[in-house]
Amino acid sequence: MIPGYHTLLYATDLSDNSAHAFRHAVSLARSYDAVIHILHVMPAMDPAMENYVAAVMGEETFVKLEQANRETLIETIRQRLEKFAADELQDHPEDLQRIAGIEVHYGRPAATILSVADRLDPDLIICGTHGKGLVSHTFLGSVAEKVLRKTRRPILVVPIK
Repeated sequence: MIPGYHTLLYATDLSDNSAHAFRHAVSLARSYDAVIHILHVMPAMDPAMENYVAAVMGEETFVKLEQANRETLIETIRQRLEKFAADELQDHPEDLQRIAGIEVHYGRPAATILSVADRLDPDLIICGTHGKGLVSHTFLGSVAEKVLRKTRRPILVVPIK
C-alpha cells in the first residue's frame, strides 16, 4: 500500500534557515491535502545550573519567577511562529488553513517531539538539521538523530543550508 500523508508534524528550532524545512512541509501538505502541526521545544535549563540559581535566589522565588517567565516566553514564541507561518505563506494565504495547530513546549527537544508525535499521531515528522558536530553528528543534528533513532514513524530530515 502506498502511504498517504494526512497529518504532518513540523518540528522547528526557529533558526534562521528553518523556513527551508517548513517549505517542504507545506509542499507535502498541498500534495496530499494534509494538515501541519508546528512544534517548537525550548530546551530545559541544565539541572546543575537550575539548582544553583534556585539555591542563590531561594527555591520559592526561583519557581515563581521561572513559571511567570516561562508562560510569557511560550506565548511570545507561539506568536513568533504564527508570524513566521504568515510571512512564509504570504503569497499563498490559503495554505494558512493547513496549519492545524502551533505548540510550544519546554523540555528535552527529542523526547518532547516524540511525545507530541505519540499524541498527534502524524503520518510524517518533518525537521531540519544543521549537521553540526563531530563524528556521531556529521550528517544529522543531535535532535534530528535522536528522533530518527527512536521513532517508528516516517521522518523527513531536511538539511538546512
